[in-house]
Amino acid sequence: MPTDARTPWLTRIRSGLGNGWPNHCAACRASTRGPAARVCRDCLERFAPVVPRCGRCALQLPQGVAVCGACLRAPPPWSGAVAACDYRYPWDGLLSALKFRDALDLAAPLAQRLAQALQACPTPPVDVLLPVPLAAARLRERGYNQAALLAAQLARRRAVRVEPGWLLRLADTPRQTALPRDRRVANMRGAFAVEPLALPVLRDRHVALVDDVMTTGATAGEITRVLLAGGAASVQVWVVARTPP
Repeated sequence: MPTDARTPWLTRIRSGLGNGWPNHCAACRASTRGPAARVCRDCLERFAPVVPRCGRCALQLPQGVAVCGACLRAPPPWSGAVAACDYRYPWDGLLSALKFRDALDLAAPLAQRLAQALQACPTPPVDVLLPVPLAAARLRERGYNQAALLAAQLARRRAVRVEPGWLLRLADTPRQTALPRDRRVANMRGAFAVEPLALPVLRDRHVALVDDVMTTGATAGEITRVLLAGGAASVQVWVVARTPP
């Protein structure tokens, strides 16, 4: 039998075997089946319900409120933001495992949760996904960019191209976790640029910036400023988790 004829059958067999393989939910450790069930349905329903969020900064809001007061007073530079969940248990631990402990198998279920949030909260179409880049030294140390992994998974689910090389990180800024917003903003100034070769194809494109977590929006704000200055038509921010106030 020609190889081309065997391939679909082999693919289906391998997929079936993989989907039946025993697994454990990364959050509650309950028994699951297959790589797609890395976070179980019970945990998704319990810890990641679809809730109303500000259309500009993705913070939780009361039902019926579209934009928070802070964004009405001082709108962020991006056109809209979507977050799949709050940065709290169990998502903070899962994202930390993906980011710092090589839990690469978590990229798919986390991206799937973001895809579901985007489906529940329709956004204007985008032409390309751009992951937030890591500095070269940090990328060498870690070996991968968690934002790029999430963007690649999301691109397959949304049928949108991803371009990890269009954004450059020029400075390896200090870790932002414990810094107030004004310090974060100051740290980010001049930290990013558009790859010069990408400028012609960026012009008039609608882009979505993909990251794991948004806290104050300092990183997203600086990258948005750079993208708009480079000719992008609009920028949305899509993150797995939003740090609550």
